[in-house]
Amino acid sequence: MNIAIVTDSTSDISSELAHENDIHVVPAILVVNGQSLEDGRGISREELYHQLPTMKVSPTTAAPSSGTFERQYEELLQRGADQIISIHVSSLLSGMYNSALVAAKAIGKQVHVIDSCHVSLGLGFQVIAAAQAARANQTLVEIQKAIDDIRKRIHLIAMLDTLEYAHRSGRISWARSNLTALLQIKPFLGVADGKVIRMGETRTRQRGIERLYQMLADFGPLERLAVLHTNAEADAIRVVEHFKLIVRHHPLIINVTSIIGVHVGPNGLGFVAVTE
Repeated sequence: MNIAIVTDSTSDISSELAHENDIHVVPAILVVNGQSLEDGRGISREELYHQLPTMKVSPTTAAPSSGTFERQYEELLQRGADQIISIHVSSLLSGMYNSALVAAKAIGKQVHVIDSCHVSLGLGFQVIAAAQAARANQTLVEIQKAIDDIRKRIHLIAMLDTLEYAHRSGRISWARSNLTALLQIKPFLGVADGKVIRMGETRTRQRGIERLYQMLADFGPLERLAVLHTNAEADAIRVVEHFKLIVRHHPLIINVTSIIGVHVGPNGLGFVAVTE
């Protein structure tokens, strides 16, 4: 059986990884100065994070239409796919899952939409596991089991340089307070059950980085690791150099998608760890 794997660009899967694993990525939408851009086109991640502090109007994000997903599914079925597994960013954080679900209902029972309950490589590692299982000719049930298995072992933790952008976005309930937004702290957040949760804060960036190191070390030997950042590559490289010997697969360094980064702001640093 030919099972195709679809995801969205919030998965942070590079074009190289997508090609290598035959993953089909539907781009989310970034709105900058009233102009709608497909994620990754029109402005680079580096440019966006550099410009964010001086932008008078904050960029916004949107899910692609159900029609966009429907066209992707139809194309894959026409090219010979028997079934499609479509895995997406947490439904509690984006309309992506619902758009895919509407499209799947229009197509029929050949399309199976899954809520990853995650973001960035928290989603991406689930997609890669599904794609590798599909390429190994595993059944639909076996692929879904592989997704469920890796999801249980995924841990995403990030340190923001400021709460300003999370506050602006309004997407995170505990970041909406003006008082909280004004505090000069480095907040930590994680993802649990599809929601962004607060995990404390530090007063300085250096203490925050030390805390990230300790959190990552506490997870022990890892199957996979992605170090996430928003224009903080030097810090991300140091994390990888420190932890690469405890990771089975080569660690990834990801300047996260603009769709997530506009809510995080510049100089964010974090990781997605998959435990053994």
